Amino acid sequence: MKNLLIVILALAVVAGIGGQVRGDTALRVVTTLPDYKFFAEFIGGDRVTVEAIVQGDQDAHFIRPKPSFVALVRSADLLISTGLDLELWLPTVVDKSGNTRVRSGEPGYVAAAQGMKLLEIPKVMSRSEGGVHIYGNPHINCSPINMKVAARNITTGLIKNDPEGIDYYNANLETLLDWMDRSLFGDQLVEFIGGETLCKLSEKGTLFPFLEDTEFRGKPLIEYLGGWLGDMVSLRGTPIVTYHKNWVYFVRLFGLEEAGTVEPKPGISPSPQHVTDLVDMMRVRQVKILLSANYFDEQKIRTVAGRVDAEPVIVPLYVGGAPGADDYFELVDYWVDGILAAASSKGLIDEDRPHSDHKRRRHHDDRHHSDRHHSGQGSR
Repeated sequence: MKNLLIVILALAVVAGIGGQVRGDTALRVVTTLPDYKFFAEFIGGDRVTVEAIVQGDQDAHFIRPKPSFVALVRSADLLISTGLDLELWLPTVVDKSGNTRVRSGEPGYVAAAQGMKLLEIPKVMSRSEGGVHIYGNPHINCSPINMKVAARNITTGLIKNDPEGIDYYNANLETLLDWMDRSLFGDQLVEFIGGETLCKLSEKGTLFPFLEDTEFRGKPLIEYLGGWLGDMVSLRGTPIVTYHKNWVYFVRLFGLEEAGTVEPKPGISPSPQHVTDLVDMMRVRQVKILLSANYFDEQKIRTVAGRVDAEPVIVPLYVGGAPGADDYFELVDYWVDGILAAASSKGLIDEDRPHSDHKRRRHHDDRHHSDRHHSGQGSR
Protein backbone atom coordinates (compact mmCIF):
# COMPACT_ATOMS: atom_id res chain seq x y z
CA MET A 1 0.00 0.00 0.00
CA LYS A 2 2.85 2.35 0.88
CA ASN A 3 4.56 1.65 -2.45
CA LEU A 4 1.28 2.25 -4.30
CA LEU A 5 0.88 5.64 -2.59
CA ILE A 6 4.40 6.61 -3.65
CA VAL A 7 3.60 5.69 -7.27
CA ILE A 8 0.35 7.71 -7.21
CA LEU A 9 2.14 10.79 -5.81
CA ALA A 10 4.84 10.51 -8.45
CA LEU A 11 2.26 10.29 -11.23
CA ALA A 12 0.46 13.32 -9.80
CA VAL A 13 3.64 15.36 -9.97
CA VAL A 14 4.31 14.31 -13.56
CA ALA A 15 0.72 15.06 -14.59
CA GLY A 16 0.88 18.52 -13.05
CA ILE A 17 -2.11 18.16 -10.71
CA GLY A 18 -2.98 21.61 -9.35
CA GLY A 19 -1.07 23.32 -12.16
CA GLN A 20 2.33 22.93 -10.47
CA VAL A 21 4.22 21.82 -13.54
CA ARG A 22 2.97 24.79 -15.60
CA GLY A 23 3.79 27.25 -12.84
CA ASP A 24 7.23 25.78 -12.19
CA THR A 25 8.23 25.65 -15.85
CA ALA A 26 6.87 29.00 -17.04
CA LEU A 27 9.60 31.27 -18.38
CA ARG A 28 10.47 33.81 -15.69
CA VAL A 29 10.65 37.27 -17.28
CA VAL A 30 11.70 40.50 -15.59
CA THR A 31 11.29 43.88 -17.29
CA THR A 32 12.45 47.33 -16.34
CA LEU A 33 9.38 49.23 -17.59
CA PRO A 34 5.75 48.20 -17.09
CA ASP A 35 5.15 48.79 -20.82
CA TYR A 36 7.52 45.92 -21.63
CA LYS A 37 5.73 43.82 -19.01
CA PHE A 38 2.43 44.30 -20.82
CA PHE A 39 3.97 43.29 -24.15
CA ALA A 40 5.76 40.26 -22.68
CA GLU A 41 2.55 39.07 -21.02
CA PHE A 42 0.51 39.59 -24.19
CA ILE A 43 2.98 37.72 -26.38
CA GLY A 44 4.03 35.15 -23.78
CA GLY A 45 0.58 34.32 -22.44
CA ASP A 46 0.57 31.44 -20.00
CA ARG A 47 4.05 30.32 -21.03
CA VAL A 48 5.56 33.16 -18.99
CA THR A 49 5.41 34.93 -15.66
CA VAL A 50 6.41 38.59 -15.78
CA GLU A 51 7.45 41.16 -13.16
CA ALA A 52 8.33 44.83 -13.77
CA ILE A 53 10.81 46.78 -11.66
CA VAL A 54 9.68 50.34 -12.46
CA GLN A 55 6.18 51.42 -11.43
CA GLY A 56 4.02 53.33 -13.87
CA ASP A 57 4.22 56.63 -12.00
CA GLN A 58 7.99 56.57 -11.47
CA ASP A 59 10.80 58.25 -13.39
CA ALA A 60 12.83 55.38 -14.85
CA HIS A 61 15.97 57.54 -14.81
CA PHE A 62 16.05 57.65 -11.02
CA ILE A 63 15.34 54.22 -9.56
CA ARG A 64 17.25 53.26 -6.45
CA PRO A 65 18.33 49.58 -6.62
CA LYS A 66 16.68 47.48 -3.92
CA PRO A 67 17.39 43.95 -2.67
CA SER A 68 13.99 42.92 -4.02
CA PHE A 69 15.10 43.93 -7.54
CA VAL A 70 18.26 41.85 -7.16
CA ALA A 71 16.18 38.85 -6.11
CA LEU A 72 13.90 39.24 -9.13
CA VAL A 73 16.80 39.38 -11.57
CA ARG A 74 18.61 36.51 -9.86
CA SER A 75 15.75 34.15 -10.70
CA ALA A 76 15.03 35.57 -14.18
CA ASP A 77 15.29 33.51 -17.35
CA LEU A 78 14.86 36.66 -19.45
CA LEU A 79 15.54 40.33 -18.68
CA ILE A 80 14.02 43.06 -20.87
CA SER A 81 15.21 46.67 -20.72
CA THR A 82 15.33 49.60 -23.11
CA GLY A 83 18.96 48.89 -23.94
CA LEU A 84 20.02 52.54 -24.06
CA ASP A 85 21.05 54.72 -21.11
CA LEU A 86 17.63 55.18 -19.53
CA GLU A 87 18.02 52.56 -16.80
CA LEU A 88 21.59 53.32 -15.69
CA TRP A 89 20.89 51.61 -12.36
CA LEU A 90 20.25 48.23 -14.01
CA PRO A 91 23.88 46.99 -14.39
CA THR A 92 24.31 47.31 -10.61
CA VAL A 93 21.23 45.14 -10.07
CA VAL A 94 22.42 42.54 -12.59
CA ASP A 95 25.93 42.44 -11.08
CA LYS A 96 24.56 41.93 -7.58
CA SER A 97 22.20 39.21 -8.78
CA GLY A 98 25.03 37.03 -10.06
CA ASN A 99 22.82 35.95 -12.98
CA THR A 100 25.28 36.02 -15.87
CA ARG A 101 22.70 34.68 -18.31
CA VAL A 102 20.79 37.98 -18.36
CA ARG A 103 23.79 40.26 -18.89
CA SER A 104 23.79 42.43 -22.00
CA GLY A 105 24.74 40.34 -25.02
CA GLU A 106 23.70 37.03 -23.43
CA PRO A 107 20.71 34.90 -24.56
CA GLY A 108 18.67 35.94 -21.53
CA TYR A 109 18.79 39.67 -22.28
CA VAL A 110 16.56 41.69 -24.61
CA ALA A 111 17.25 45.31 -25.61
CA ALA A 112 13.80 46.60 -26.56
CA ALA A 113 15.24 49.51 -28.58
CA GLN A 114 17.39 47.33 -30.83
CA GLY A 115 16.86 48.37 -34.45
CA MET A 116 14.85 51.53 -33.76
CA LYS A 117 15.49 54.85 -35.49
CA LEU A 118 16.53 56.98 -32.53
CA LEU A 119 16.13 60.74 -32.34
CA GLU A 120 18.29 63.41 -30.71
CA ILE A 121 21.60 61.58 -30.92
CA PRO A 122 23.96 64.20 -29.45
CA LYS A 123 26.75 65.75 -31.49
CA VAL A 124 28.48 67.12 -28.38
CA MET A 125 29.07 65.23 -25.12
CA SER A 126 29.16 67.75 -22.30
CA ARG A 127 27.81 67.97 -18.76
CA SER A 128 26.72 71.49 -19.57
CA GLU A 129 24.11 69.99 -21.90
CA GLY A 130 22.31 68.40 -18.95
CA GLY A 131 21.30 64.74 -18.87
CA VAL A 132 22.60 63.87 -22.33
CA HIS A 133 21.79 60.38 -23.61
CA ILE A 134 24.74 59.28 -25.70
CA TYR A 135 22.77 56.84 -27.89
CA GLY A 136 19.79 59.14 -28.50
CA ASN A 137 16.52 59.92 -26.75
CA PRO A 138 15.56 56.79 -24.76
CA HIS A 139 11.84 57.53 -24.29
CA ILE A 140 10.98 55.13 -27.08
CA ASN A 141 7.66 54.00 -25.59
CA CYS A 142 6.00 57.28 -26.63
CA SER A 143 5.66 56.02 -30.21
CA PRO A 144 3.44 53.01 -31.00
CA ILE A 145 5.60 52.40 -34.07
CA ASN A 146 8.66 52.08 -31.83
CA MET A 147 6.77 49.68 -29.62
CA LYS A 148 6.05 47.42 -32.57
CA VAL A 149 9.83 47.06 -32.91
CA ALA A 150 10.07 46.40 -29.17
CA ALA A 151 7.38 43.72 -29.47
CA ARG A 152 9.37 41.91 -32.16
CA ASN A 153 12.53 42.08 -30.05
CA ILE A 154 10.68 40.68 -27.05
CA THR A 155 9.29 37.86 -29.18
CA THR A 156 12.79 36.99 -30.40
CA GLY A 157 13.97 36.82 -26.80
CA LEU A 158 11.09 34.58 -25.77
CA ILE A 159 11.75 32.20 -28.66
CA LYS A 160 15.49 32.03 -27.89
CA ASN A 161 14.72 30.93 -24.37
CA ASP A 162 11.67 28.78 -25.15
CA PRO A 163 11.97 27.55 -28.75
CA GLU A 164 9.08 25.12 -28.31
CA GLY A 165 6.73 28.09 -28.02
CA ILE A 166 7.69 29.66 -31.36
CA ASP A 167 4.31 29.22 -33.06
CA TYR A 168 2.41 30.44 -30.01
CA TYR A 169 4.61 33.50 -29.55
CA ASN A 170 4.51 34.44 -33.23
CA ALA A 171 0.72 34.10 -33.37
CA ASN A 172 0.31 36.39 -30.38
CA LEU A 173 2.81 38.84 -31.87
CA GLU A 174 0.82 39.06 -35.09
CA THR A 175 -2.36 39.72 -33.11
CA LEU A 176 -0.61 42.48 -31.20
CA LEU A 177 0.89 44.13 -34.29
CA ASP A 178 -2.44 44.11 -36.11
CA TRP A 179 -4.13 45.62 -33.04
CA MET A 180 -1.47 48.34 -32.94
CA ASP A 181 -1.82 49.16 -36.63
CA ARG A 182 -5.61 49.41 -36.45
CA SER A 183 -5.44 51.53 -33.30
CA LEU A 184 -2.96 53.88 -34.96
CA PHE A 185 -4.34 54.18 -38.50
CA GLY A 186 -7.90 52.81 -38.34
CA ASP A 187 -9.31 49.67 -39.94
CA GLN A 188 -9.82 50.96 -43.47
CA LEU A 189 -6.30 52.13 -44.24
CA VAL A 190 -4.78 49.00 -42.71
CA GLU A 191 -6.99 46.85 -44.93
CA PHE A 192 -6.33 48.96 -48.06
CA ILE A 193 -2.57 49.48 -47.67
CA GLY A 194 -1.25 47.33 -44.83
CA GLY A 195 0.11 48.35 -41.45
CA GLU A 196 3.77 47.84 -42.28
CA THR A 197 3.61 50.11 -45.35
CA LEU A 198 1.82 52.79 -43.34
CA CYS A 199 4.45 52.59 -40.60
CA LYS A 200 7.30 52.87 -43.10
CA LEU A 201 5.71 55.93 -44.70
CA SER A 202 5.24 57.49 -41.28
CA GLU A 203 8.86 56.83 -40.31
CA LYS A 204 10.03 58.50 -43.53
CA GLY A 205 7.80 61.51 -42.89
CA THR A 206 5.88 60.93 -46.13
CA LEU A 207 2.64 59.43 -44.82
CA PHE A 208 0.49 62.53 -44.93
CA PRO A 209 1.63 63.77 -48.37
CA PHE A 210 0.94 60.26 -49.68
CA LEU A 211 -2.52 60.10 -48.11
CA GLU A 212 -3.43 63.58 -49.33
CA ASP A 213 -2.20 63.02 -52.91
CA THR A 214 -3.50 59.48 -53.46
CA GLU A 215 -7.15 58.75 -54.22
CA PHE A 216 -9.08 55.53 -53.66
CA ARG A 217 -12.71 55.03 -54.64
CA GLY A 218 -13.03 58.66 -55.63
CA LYS A 219 -11.65 60.37 -52.54
CA PRO A 220 -8.24 61.05 -51.00
CA LEU A 221 -6.87 58.35 -48.72
CA ILE A 222 -6.59 60.91 -45.91
CA GLU A 223 -10.37 60.69 -45.58
CA TYR A 224 -10.06 57.02 -44.61
CA LEU A 225 -7.59 57.75 -41.80
CA GLY A 226 -8.83 56.62 -38.39
CA GLY A 227 -7.36 55.53 -35.08
CA TRP A 228 -5.15 57.75 -32.95
CA LEU A 229 -3.69 59.54 -35.98
CA GLY A 230 -7.16 60.24 -37.31
CA ASP A 231 -8.23 61.68 -33.97
CA MET A 232 -5.18 63.96 -33.83
CA VAL A 233 -5.00 64.98 -37.50
CA SER A 234 -6.51 68.45 -36.97
CA LEU A 235 -3.70 69.27 -34.51
CA ARG A 236 -0.85 68.63 -36.93
CA GLY A 237 1.56 71.57 -36.82
CA THR A 238 0.22 72.80 -33.47
CA PRO A 239 2.98 74.10 -31.18
CA ILE A 240 3.09 72.70 -27.65
CA VAL A 241 5.48 72.98 -24.74
CA THR A 242 6.66 69.92 -22.81
CA TYR A 243 8.20 69.74 -19.36
CA HIS A 244 11.01 67.30 -20.21
CA LYS A 245 12.24 65.73 -23.45
CA ASN A 246 10.01 62.71 -22.88
CA TRP A 247 7.77 63.29 -25.87
CA VAL A 248 9.96 63.69 -28.97
CA TYR A 249 8.80 60.43 -30.60
CA PHE A 250 5.14 61.19 -29.86
CA VAL A 251 5.46 64.75 -31.19
CA ARG A 252 7.11 63.57 -34.39
CA LEU A 253 4.59 60.78 -35.03
CA PHE A 254 1.55 62.99 -34.52
CA GLY A 255 2.97 66.01 -36.34
CA LEU A 256 3.00 68.38 -33.38
CA GLU A 257 5.71 71.00 -32.84
CA GLU A 258 7.71 71.00 -29.62
CA ALA A 259 8.13 74.77 -29.31
CA GLY A 260 10.00 74.60 -26.00
CA THR A 261 10.57 72.76 -22.74
CA VAL A 262 10.16 73.85 -19.14
CA GLU A 263 13.54 72.31 -18.36
CA PRO A 264 16.15 74.39 -20.22
CA LYS A 265 18.14 71.20 -20.76
CA PRO A 266 17.24 67.61 -19.86
CA GLY A 267 17.33 67.08 -16.11
CA ILE A 268 18.17 70.71 -15.27
CA SER A 269 15.63 72.65 -13.21
CA PRO A 270 14.39 75.84 -14.85
CA SER A 271 15.73 79.18 -13.65
CA PRO A 272 13.34 82.12 -13.18
CA GLN A 273 14.81 83.75 -16.30
CA HIS A 274 14.26 80.63 -18.39
CA VAL A 275 10.64 80.42 -17.24
CA THR A 276 10.12 84.10 -18.07
CA ASP A 277 11.59 83.61 -21.55
CA LEU A 278 9.49 80.49 -22.08
CA VAL A 279 6.30 82.23 -21.00
CA ASP A 280 7.04 85.15 -23.32
CA MET A 281 7.51 82.75 -26.23
CA MET A 282 4.29 80.89 -25.38
CA ARG A 283 2.40 84.19 -25.26
CA VAL A 284 3.78 85.38 -28.61
CA ARG A 285 3.15 82.04 -30.34
CA GLN A 286 -0.13 81.44 -28.53
CA VAL A 287 0.96 78.03 -27.22
CA LYS A 288 -2.02 76.64 -25.34
CA ILE A 289 -0.89 73.11 -24.33
CA LEU A 290 1.79 72.10 -21.82
CA LEU A 291 2.41 68.34 -21.82
CA SER A 292 4.13 66.57 -18.93
CA ALA A 293 4.60 63.18 -17.35
CA ASN A 294 2.83 62.92 -14.00
CA TYR A 295 5.97 62.23 -11.97
CA PHE A 296 7.18 65.82 -12.33
CA ASP A 297 6.24 68.63 -9.92
CA GLU A 298 2.60 69.33 -10.71
CA GLN A 299 2.67 72.77 -9.10
CA LYS A 300 5.50 73.92 -11.38
CA ILE A 301 3.63 72.67 -14.42
CA ARG A 302 0.40 74.39 -13.48
CA THR A 303 2.18 77.62 -12.56
CA VAL A 304 3.87 77.92 -15.96
CA ALA A 305 0.66 77.01 -17.81
CA GLY A 306 -1.38 79.43 -15.72
CA ARG A 307 0.80 82.41 -16.63
CA VAL A 308 -0.29 82.19 -20.28
CA ASP A 309 -3.70 80.57 -19.87
CA ALA A 310 -2.41 77.30 -21.33
CA GLU A 311 -3.92 73.94 -20.46
CA PRO A 312 -1.64 71.55 -18.51
CA VAL A 313 -1.89 67.96 -19.78
CA ILE A 314 -0.41 65.84 -16.99
CA VAL A 315 -0.42 62.17 -17.95
CA PRO A 316 1.32 58.92 -17.00
CA LEU A 317 4.36 58.08 -19.09
CA TYR A 318 4.10 54.35 -18.45
CA VAL A 319 1.46 51.65 -18.20
CA GLY A 320 -0.20 51.62 -14.79
CA GLY A 321 0.83 55.20 -14.02
CA ALA A 322 -2.76 56.33 -13.45
CA PRO A 323 -6.21 54.72 -13.19
CA GLY A 324 -7.44 53.87 -16.67
CA ALA A 325 -3.96 53.34 -18.14
CA ASP A 326 -3.75 49.64 -17.38
CA ASP A 327 -2.28 48.50 -20.70
CA TYR A 328 -0.32 50.14 -23.50
CA PHE A 329 -3.38 50.84 -25.62
CA GLU A 330 -5.16 52.52 -22.74
CA LEU A 331 -1.98 54.51 -22.09
CA VAL A 332 -1.93 55.95 -25.62
CA ASP A 333 -5.67 56.60 -25.33
CA TYR A 334 -4.86 58.56 -22.17
CA TRP A 335 -2.29 60.72 -23.99
CA VAL A 336 -4.48 61.34 -27.03
CA ASP A 337 -7.64 62.03 -24.99
CA GLY A 338 -5.75 64.42 -22.71
CA ILE A 339 -4.37 66.46 -25.60
CA LEU A 340 -7.70 66.50 -27.44
CA ALA A 341 -9.51 67.65 -24.29
CA ALA A 342 -6.98 70.44 -23.77
CA ALA A 343 -7.17 71.50 -27.42
CA SER A 344 -10.95 71.54 -27.27
CA SER A 345 -11.03 73.60 -24.08
CA LYS A 346 -8.77 76.21 -25.69
CA GLY A 347 -10.70 76.35 -28.95
CA LEU A 348 -7.99 74.72 -31.05
CA ILE A 349 -10.38 72.08 -32.41
CA ASP A 350 -14.10 71.56 -32.72
CA GLU A 351 -15.17 69.84 -29.52
CA ASP A 352 -18.00 68.08 -31.36
CA ARG A 353 -15.63 66.38 -33.80
CA PRO A 354 -16.30 62.61 -33.68
CA HIS A 355 -13.49 60.35 -32.49
CA SER A 356 -12.52 57.07 -34.10
CA ASP A 357 -13.79 53.72 -32.91
CA HIS A 358 -10.39 52.32 -31.86
CA LYS A 359 -11.42 52.03 -28.20
CA ARG A 360 -14.55 50.04 -28.99
CA ARG A 361 -12.58 47.71 -31.25
CA ARG A 362 -9.82 47.36 -28.65
CA HIS A 363 -12.20 45.83 -26.13
CA HIS A 364 -13.26 43.29 -28.75
CA ASP A 365 -9.63 42.33 -29.34
CA ASP A 366 -9.07 42.10 -25.57
CA ARG A 367 -11.74 39.42 -25.32
CA HIS A 368 -10.35 37.59 -28.35
CA HIS A 369 -6.84 37.49 -26.90
CA SER A 370 -8.12 36.51 -23.47
CA ASP A 371 -10.05 33.59 -24.94
CA ARG A 372 -6.91 32.33 -26.70
CA HIS A 373 -4.87 32.42 -23.52
CA HIS A 374 -7.48 30.71 -21.40
CA SER A 375 -7.81 27.91 -23.93
CA GLY A 376 -4.56 26.44 -22.55
CA GLN A 377 -2.79 26.40 -25.92
CA GLY A 378 0.25 28.12 -24.50
CA SER A 379 1.11 26.05 -21.44
CA ARG A 380 4.68 24.87 -21.35
